[in-house]
Amino acid sequence: ESTTDLAWDGHAIICENGELLAESERFTYEHALTTADIDLERLRQERMRLTSFNDCVQDHRERARRMRRIPVPLEPPSGVVPLQRAIARYPYVPSDPTTLDERCREAYSIQVQGLVRRMQATGIDKLVIGISGGLDSTQALLVAVQAVDTLALPRANILAVTLPGFATSQRTHANALELMRLLQVTAREIDIRPSATQMLHDIDHEYARGKPIYDTTFENVQAGERTSHLFRLANRCGGLVVGTSDLSELALGYTTYGVGDHMSHYAVNASVPKTLIQHLIRWVARREQVEAGVAPILEDILLTRITPELIPAEHSGGEPRSAEATIGPYALQDFNLYYLSRFGYRPSKVAFLAHHAWSRRDRGAWPPSISPAERHEYDLATLKHWLGVFVQRFFQVHQFKRSALPNGPKVGSGGSLSPRGDWRAPSDVRADVWLEELHRNVP
Repeated sequence: ESTTDLAWDGHAIICENGELLAESERFTYEHALTTADIDLERLRQERMRLTSFNDCVQDHRERARRMRRIPVPLEPPSGVVPLQRAIARYPYVPSDPTTLDERCREAYSIQVQGLVRRMQATGIDKLVIGISGGLDSTQALLVAVQAVDTLALPRANILAVTLPGFATSQRTHANALELMRLLQVTAREIDIRPSATQMLHDIDHEYARGKPIYDTTFENVQAGERTSHLFRLANRCGGLVVGTSDLSELALGYTTYGVGDHMSHYAVNASVPKTLIQHLIRWVARREQVEAGVAPILEDILLTRITPELIPAEHSGGEPRSAEATIGPYALQDFNLYYLSRFGYRPSKVAFLAHHAWSRRDRGAWPPSISPAERHEYDLATLKHWLGVFVQRFFQVHQFKRSALPNGPKVGSGGSLSPRGDWRAPSDVRADVWLEELHRNVP
């Protein structure tokens, strides 16, 4: 019988580190060539970080000897070879709705259980948290509420404080108050302007003499006053200060060091990137994890511009100064963070992957809650610019903040920047080698 009269049941698959990249059609009469992009550098980086590979080699040595090896002549292509594989724009946020739901559920549960365990270990049953009406403090408050519910403690054990300053908007202030009311926590408001003004006067800052100087000192005085109040309130009520800063801010150093939002007794958001926090809040709102009536406030907070609200709006063109105007779009910077810290890729390779993922909005899948108006695309020059900003801030300028991080739970395989966990680096390193590689290899 001729073999051409029979369907061939050969089934070719191409996998990389356990992930299926491509597979051939089964039961076909025709010969077929199956191709896929394999990231050899990723495999090398994984073998450097994960020691289990060598252990598996030893365990399966005899089986490996029996494997059939087929040599295939391969000439490198002379022209440009386009990338076949899909590169996720949001590596921390799955595009598949079911997978995203599972990711949010697990991340939220880890945050809650981490805080529960810290309260049990210390024997402290009260929490203190600053509420700004922004994303990070909202997520931290949701975690705190679930933690005290899990421990069967009254929500009144959470002292939630809003601390309006010189640039607090009416919208965020109202959302903070309403969120605290709906969640039935102990709510308090402390206007930090008098104490911040006294501090500015004590250090002879120009603002205290009537001059509109809104520099880093002006900003950090407010951040410091807020944190100082929270710690002293925690002393008075015997509670833990719950931190709100997220992984993206810590990577970029966009926090006030020491007596500022950098410090807390327990940092529940410390390994959760900004892009994932938005989806966690949305997940809580839509999965009825909280009381009816809270969801509309959460949705409005999600629509609020990301800003530290430290400089008066009239000084920045009538709108609060956007954080992303200073440090870059969080979606891009989370992309850069993932591939630089998780896999240790060279900046030029990160730029290559970013260009493939972000150069066309009509290519590839988007997370389901990203609206068409939010689906941006970027040219290579823009990607290179913000990657340069990330490299400078991440490697050279702000490592000293990450060397003194408070405790917090590790959420997800993307890693954390804790010196006791996935990231250890000297605080006085320079970024020259990374910047030089970026500028040399990216046009």
